[in-house]
Amino acid sequence: MIARYLAIALLLPLSLPAVAAGPARERLDDFARGLDGLQGRFTQVVHDANGILQERSEGQVALRAPRQFRWEYEAPYPQLIVADGSNVWVHDLDLEQVTVRSQSAEESQSPLTVLTDLALLERDYRLSEAGESEGIAWLRLEPRAAEAPFERCDLGFDAARGLVSMRLLDGLGQRNEIRFADWIRNPAFAADAFTFTVPEGADLIGEPVQAAQAFPIRD
Repeated sequence: MIARYLAIALLLPLSLPAVAAGPARERLDDFARGLDGLQGRFTQVVHDANGILQERSEGQVALRAPRQFRWEYEAPYPQLIVADGSNVWVHDLDLEQVTVRSQSAEESQSPLTVLTDLALLERDYRLSEAGESEGIAWLRLEPRAAEAPFERCDLGFDAARGLVSMRLLDGLGQRNEIRFADWIRNPAFAADAFTFTVPEGADLIGEPVQAAQAFPIRD
């Protein structure tokens, strides 16, 4: 279950100040150019501060501009996280339980969803090149906000495959690594890919909001 909550943390905002372009930033720009949607697979591994394995999981991920995503765990047990632009739905299939909360403007952007809008990379985080290893160029993201749920996030880019890895370090020293594969750019998503309907018989925790409530218009 630890990895599940860390995955949701990864869907929190990541925005970056402009810096001199290096290999990783150039690969990010290349990967994100013309990108409106993305679909692929992931494997996720979580270790504690002592390097002890806490959880290993895998599944599918999809995102669509401007603020929709679908994060589906297939193993070791199923869970579905859907952000429809107004709400974030978390469906624990084994528990027959659904949790919903408002999708704030801040949490709607993430290390993945910002790929569809690089303008979001220019705000609140320190950005630095973190070296290159085995053909992977690493871009380091460090939040300026003291209340951020992590200390840094490293994005790994391959010259041919684009984004292949994301590493997160939290304040307790816990490390979360997600590896990506089989990316499909701008796929033809199913009409219901980013919608969620509470299954019959499932318990609902929370109250969904309308779009105007989640993203109020400000004068």
